[in-house]
Amino acid sequence: MRILVTGGAGFIGSHLVRRLLANEQDHVVNLDALRYSGNLENLADVAGHPHYHFVHGDIGDAPTVEKVFKEHQAEAVINCAAETHVDRSILDPGGFARTDVLGTAVLLEQARKAGVTRFLQVSTDEVYGSVVRGHSKEDDPLAPRSPYSASKAGGDLLVLSYWSTYRLPVLITRGSNTYGPNQYPEKFIPLCITNAIDDEPLPLYGDGRYRRDWLSVFDHCAAIEHVLRHGEPGNIYNIGGGHELENLSVAEGILKHLGKPRSLIRFVQDRPGHDRRYAVDCSRLRALGCTPTVSFEEGLRATVDWYRSHEGWWRRIKSGEFRTYYQQMYGKRLREGTAG
Repeated sequence: MRILVTGGAGFIGSHLVRRLLANEQDHVVNLDALRYSGNLENLADVAGHPHYHFVHGDIGDAPTVEKVFKEHQAEAVINCAAETHVDRSILDPGGFARTDVLGTAVLLEQARKAGVTRFLQVSTDEVYGSVVRGHSKEDDPLAPRSPYSASKAGGDLLVLSYWSTYRLPVLITRGSNTYGPNQYPEKFIPLCITNAIDDEPLPLYGDGRYRRDWLSVFDHCAAIEHVLRHGEPGNIYNIGGGHELENLSVAEGILKHLGKPRSLIRFVQDRPGHDRRYAVDCSRLRALGCTPTVSFEEGLRATVDWYRSHEGWWRRIKSGEFRTYYQQMYGKRLREGTAG
C-alpha cells in the first residue's frame, strides 16, 4: 500500500516507518511537524530509501494535508501525530487539544475526501482512566483525567464518528505504556536511564507505586501493522504488553542493569490527577492473531543498552529546551523530595 504515517519522526512513528519499509512492498510518506520530540535522526538509516518520502508539515494545516494526499495518492493513513506527555499537557492543555483533536479532525476530513481505504488512529489506554481492578475493554466508557488523555479521547470519538456518519473505514488502537530505543527522554524509562547514567536522581511521583502495563515499541508497531492489514473497520483494538509493574520496580530494574545504587531514587511531590493503574484486555487483538513477543526483562535490558551506546543522541536533546522543561517540572520537587 501507499501509506501516510503522520508523526513518523517521533518515537513510535519512526519505528513504525522503519517496520513498514522493511517489507519492501509499501511506500511510506511521513508527515511530521518536527516539534520538540520529532527528530529526523530517528530515521537517518532509511532517509534514502526509494519507497520513503518525508514532508515537513502539520496535520492541522488543511492545505498541506490536502496537497500530501493529492501528490502521493495515499491509500491508508496511520495517525501517530500527537502531543503525548501528561506532564506537558498540564503545562499547555491548549496545545494538546489543537493537535490531538483539531489536527485529527483536519486529517479525517482530508482522508475522507481522498477516499482512503484505511484510517488507523494510534491512541492510548489512558483514555479509560484509572483502573482500580480488572482490565479495560474496548467498549468500556472513557474516563480521561488529564488534558492529554482527554484530548486523545476527543480524537478517538471524532474518528469513530467518521465511521458512523461517512463509513470512512477507520480503526483505533489503544496501546499501553510503550518503551524502547529513540524515546524522548521526558518519558519515565528513558528519563530514569539517562539520569542514572549521569548519577542524577530518578524522580518518582508520590510513593512510586503507580502501576503500568509495559509494552515494547517493537510489539506495539507489529500490532499496529497487523490491525491496519487485518482489523475490522469501525473497531477498536487494545494493545498491551502483559507486563504490569509498579514504577518503583521499573526504576530499580534500570539501576540494577546499570550497576547504580538504589539511593538515586527520589520520591517527589505527585502530579495532579495521577492515574493509579492502567490495564487493558487484549483478547480482541489476540483473536485477530497478534500477541506480544518481547519480555519486559529482555526489552528493558536492550533499551538500557541502546541509551548507553547512543549518548550523543540523548545528550543533544537534554542540553537544549529540555533543561528548561526539566527544571520547571522537577527542580523544586527534587529539592523537596525524599531518598528511596
